[in-house]
Amino acid sequence: MLNRRIVLAQVLLAGTSLLAPAAAQPARPRPPQRPARAARSTTPQPAGTPATTPLGPLDTAAKFAVILDYTTGAVLLEKDPDAPMIPSSMTKLMTAYIVYEMLRAGRLSLTQELPVSERAWRMGGSKMFVQVGTQVKVEDLIRGVIVQSGNDACIVLAEGIAGSEEQFAELMTQKAHDLGLEHTVFRNSTGWPHPEHRSTARDIALLARRLIRDFPEYYHYDSEKTFKYNGIEQQNRNPLVQRNLADGLKTGHTDEAGYGLVASAERAGRRVIVMVNGLSSVRERSEESERLLEWSFREFENATLFTAGDVVEQAPVHLGTSATVPLVGGRDLVVTMPRGWRNRARITLTYDAPVPAPVLRGTRLGQLSISGPGVPELEMPLLAGADVPRLGLPGRAAAVVTRFLTGG
Repeated sequence: MLNRRIVLAQVLLAGTSLLAPAAAQPARPRPPQRPARAARSTTPQPAGTPATTPLGPLDTAAKFAVILDYTTGAVLLEKDPDAPMIPSSMTKLMTAYIVYEMLRAGRLSLTQELPVSERAWRMGGSKMFVQVGTQVKVEDLIRGVIVQSGNDACIVLAEGIAGSEEQFAELMTQKAHDLGLEHTVFRNSTGWPHPEHRSTARDIALLARRLIRDFPEYYHYDSEKTFKYNGIEQQNRNPLVQRNLADGLKTGHTDEAGYGLVASAERAGRRVIVMVNGLSSVRERSEESERLLEWSFREFENATLFTAGDVVEQAPVHLGTSATVPLVGGRDLVVTMPRGWRNRARITLTYDAPVPAPVLRGTRLGQLSISGPGVPELEMPLLAGADVPRLGLPGRAAAVVTRFLTGG
């Protein structure tokens, strides 16, 4: 008969073993599963409501905000993350995403030239200043979109790819849904005001993460501080890029939406994505995004608890050719935690023991959980790290007799 075994271990400081020695615990029933997470609210919170973080509430002037760790996807801060909002020119991240897909598929090239229509030339707002009737290289158009936030450049790309901006917007919305951005609907390539053009803070932050991860070969455009076209040199509108605090991605502004920004920065091998919207001025956007970026690096850290092949525990095996089977995670386990978490975090291993033979490598045998005050909960399966065949008949008989005589 199988016994439930739970091993509790305190996380130790770096440089020592991951799991402290722990005696076998008495058999216990499986703990009740956590209730399902409640549906995400899309109702805007009252003005002045602080953001939610693993460290507790944090005030921010932003109406909408999400901060993600790029590597782990951990949410460090959120405020109205799933409420509908106007993405303004942050829309252009999806325009760039589709362009990069076309480049990778060979349907576009950086040196290819696209025609400028009268519609693109007449487009208002921020401009690259393309001239009607001319041809513009795709690479110049990308810089016009990313660095100069050119609405005209977006339309040239949209018309060149899909024939019309309206058709291109349908491609954008479909791609958003393919990427899991469930609350996003695009009606144009620029972020120009439209009553149905909506996204959420979470969706924009996730889009930024996918853009960096899926197309690293094109991300260098985001860090360019200036771009000159048609004799007109313009600066990158991202204040954090201008001050070398970030290496991307995009700002946005309309009268209705206020001032927004999605930025990403990397320090000491760790990357963070900050998305804010609904701020009252260029200055407030710059100051608040910088403050939240600094907070993210200061208050959190990433730690590799173990790598894919690390043996987390040796589980006893019943009637196997080996007395134990190694338990492994099967992948690197990197977690984002508040600084100082090592003194509060607890690792729990849960599995049935002894494990009946035969055991196949990769079989799920248990679960690893991390918890503790101020530590985001994390769960991961434990897998058999090796095959353990079943003993032959004589061996099984001897094992049964031995277990009977020893009371094991």
